[in-house]
Amino acid sequence: MKLFSSVHDVPDIKQFVNDALALKANPYAHQSLGKNKTLGLVFMNPSLRTRLSTQKAALNLGMNVMVMNMDKEGWALETQDGVVMNGTTVEHIREAAAVMGMYCDILGLRSFPKLHNREEDYSEDFFNKFVKYCAVPVVSLESATRHPLQSFADLITIHETWANKGTKPKVVLAWAPHVKALPQAVPNSFAEWMCKAQQDGMIDFTIAQPEGYELAADFTPGAKIEYDLEEALAGADYVYVKNWSSYKEYGKVLTYPDGWMMNNEKLQITNHAKVMHCLPVRRDLELSSEILDGPNSLVIHEAGNRLWAAQTVLKAMLEKL
Repeated sequence: MKLFSSVHDVPDIKQFVNDALALKANPYAHQSLGKNKTLGLVFMNPSLRTRLSTQKAALNLGMNVMVMNMDKEGWALETQDGVVMNGTTVEHIREAAAVMGMYCDILGLRSFPKLHNREEDYSEDFFNKFVKYCAVPVVSLESATRHPLQSFADLITIHETWANKGTKPKVVLAWAPHVKALPQAVPNSFAEWMCKAQQDGMIDFTIAQPEGYELAADFTPGAKIEYDLEEALAGADYVYVKNWSSYKEYGKVLTYPDGWMMNNEKLQITNHAKVMHCLPVRRDLELSSEILDGPNSLVIHEAGNRLWAAQTVLKAMLEKL
């Protein structure tokens, strides 16, 4: 594996999940694989789970790790070609990415969208140029449109905790309120992975959102779309709670009816569903504290599986170096 940016980079997601659970059972079995290899983690935006879990995954595999917080410690990067750099940018991505590739065997990159121009964000221009110029394998630590390590961990969590093997759980992605405009990267990615899992006969998948919050159709093939949260929750085994801004009216927070925050009352509609969230979460705005602190919450278990998702990806890359 030379690139991990979406579910489309994974030949067999069932096998990938099994690989992750095998690493979870025996974390240090492949420590020699990363000996004398270096992972570089490049952050254009803040991180907690992604940074710590990916660092720990690399250490479990015997790798050295270097972290660069470009937003605080690096030069301002220019990404466009053919411009005279007489403004605020100091270094071109061509040189910056190429130099990082000289120092590292694998690179991870996190870069959020600006939420101003949909075409620019969805072109993944920054991420794709970084991949092109660094010339080493790249792991997406979240890009403008996807967060594949998170979604892989989510699938691991669902597979691991589903007790009724041989049957398909009903998984619901439920939009939730927020005070600011958030990217579509997490819901896009979760939908993409769940749609693939549905195609492979692993789950049944529903998306619930208010009118105007539909995700881009490319990320939701085969998903059932609901605009009534209670209808969507009926019989649900897993509820994945997440806010996102509008794709159609790009980056905007639209008006929506009351009643979109998950709480224990809505939990009664489900099949005693487990509740998931990628974190960080705004308590009692996106998701009620009674759920987060209650027995149905999987948010910490899910965050723990970020380690095994990252380690599985890094192992697959190391095996091809």
